[in-house]
Amino acid sequence: MSLLQAIILGIVQGLTEFLPISSTAHLRIVPALADWHFYHGTTNDPGAPFTAVVQLGTTAALVLYFWRELLHVTVAWFRGIVDSSVRGTLEYKLGWYLILATIPVGVFGLIFSDQITTGARNLWLIASTLIALAVVLWWAERVGSRDRVEEELNAKDAAVVGTAQALALIPGASRSGTTITAGLFRGLTREAAARFSFLLSIPAVVLSGAYEAINPGKGGKPGAGLTGIAVVFAFIVGLAAIHWLMRWLSNHSTFVFIYYRIGLGVLLIVLLSLGTIDATK
Repeated sequence: MSLLQAIILGIVQGLTEFLPISSTAHLRIVPALADWHFYHGTTNDPGAPFTAVVQLGTTAALVLYFWRELLHVTVAWFRGIVDSSVRGTLEYKLGWYLILATIPVGVFGLIFSDQITTGARNLWLIASTLIALAVVLWWAERVGSRDRVEEELNAKDAAVVGTAQALALIPGASRSGTTITAGLFRGLTREAAARFSFLLSIPAVVLSGAYEAINPGKGGKPGAGLTGIAVVFAFIVGLAAIHWLMRWLSNHSTFVFIYYRIGLGVLLIVLLSLGTIDATK
């Protein structure tokens, strides 16, 4: 991996992590379109280990953006263990909801770790998943009541959204896409669904990045220097992307992302069919 490639992939990660369009898919598609070669020229895929570690940059952006809320949740959760008067607060409940909702992705991530790092990164599957989730997100926009705010979150919401997050293990699904979609189905407002989605991603991404950094997959361990550069750019661009998306969702629907997912998925299928992109690399 060159310095320029690391910078571009970091920017791509930052731009696409929080939008419901799948950062993992874009980290797979961009090198394929540019015909970049990694791991001694054997593949266009920078690999699941690189993807998991560079996501730590956007997670750091999340922590900075939501640091007050995270601090309040953490303090309330620990206080609530010994002080029953705190247990009725939203912050205390959110602590438990985040723990509950993280369990499914942790379990499925361990069970299907081999598939996630190999066959699941197939470009045909990514193209199909981009289109499939776009349809589901469109459905959620149509049927969701969008009248429940963050203060109305409950354990069932956490279980449903957490289970949906596990679907994001499939490249092309999008962590924010699956969780925001689930939140909309549960009747949450777009802003409430996005906030819970982002908070929920923090423990999952930290655990995933730490696991891949220590136990790299078959592609090998990403180079620390260039990966670090990608992480820095992912952090900077990701912070700007969070600000933009939260403002966007307060006044707009997610249809622009639905159209984008369908368009990208169709384009990818066409390029694969024509042999412009090699799905085997």
